[in-house]
Amino acid sequence: MANNIPTYSLSSFSNTTDSTKQYQAEIFDANRHFAVTYPHRHDFYEVLFIKQGSGVHIIDGNSYKIEPPCVFFMSPGQTHKLELSQDIEGFIFLFAADFYLVHRSNQNRLLEFPFFFTLHQDNPPLYLGNLPQAAFIESLFKQAVNEGASHSSEELQRSILDTILVSCANVYSQHQPRLAGKGHLLVKRFLLLVEENYIKNLSVSDYANLLALTPNHLTQVVRELTGKTSNEIIQAKQILEAKRLLLHTNLSVTQIAEQMSFIDQSYFARFFKKETGQTPVEFRRT
Repeated sequence: MANNIPTYSLSSFSNTTDSTKQYQAEIFDANRHFAVTYPHRHDFYEVLFIKQGSGVHIIDGNSYKIEPPCVFFMSPGQTHKLELSQDIEGFIFLFAADFYLVHRSNQNRLLEFPFFFTLHQDNPPLYLGNLPQAAFIESLFKQAVNEGASHSSEELQRSILDTILVSCANVYSQHQPRLAGKGHLLVKRFLLLVEENYIKNLSVSDYANLLALTPNHLTQVVRELTGKTSNEIIQAKQILEAKRLLLHTNLSVTQIAEQMSFIDQSYFARFFKKETGQTPVEFRRT
């Protein structure tokens, strides 16, 4: 077992030697092999289209059945594991935020999509069934792969990616309540900050300062849209990370407490038991 959960950059999944490349579009099948360890996480976004096969995609402890055609969306920092049949077929588009946002005046655009940094912090796939959109979305992935093989311009690939995301969002909104407005975006910005900073054990006041808000206003908006307080969101993220480290690494409880910026191991253990009903050692043994 590793000393930590590995975090991979795009270069780990690239078939080229260009470590600065900010996107990758390719065929996804049983022959796609990279030297990665499961479970792992990424520092980039991922859109995975499955057209054939079966299996399970486990994202942050939630298990989702693969029922083609379907699309999975992953945000940076999420831990995932794929268990796939040998006949799996599909396409995958990996990209850095900077690649998508480079020419956009709206730097919050990725947060506006309903499937990235979701308010309920889950990641159900977009099941397309026999919808006519499935063939169109598949054609976009094929075009992205073909254009990548012919070394087309980044601008063209960026346009294809945008069409994929917008098309998926349109179908997604038919099955999920549409969320919009400043409050929705504010909560997503908060979730992004929590993802980037949870290891520092920041307070609600710290996050409110980063967002130029009062702690009360932040908590009010978060509760209205998620049903949880800001502190509950922060603590849920800390518990999720603690569980990841307990299950998937050989770090001691003391080392985990230090890594997550708790004042000491005893305080961390009390916090963990209060939130889960088990001590860290008990959780690791189950």
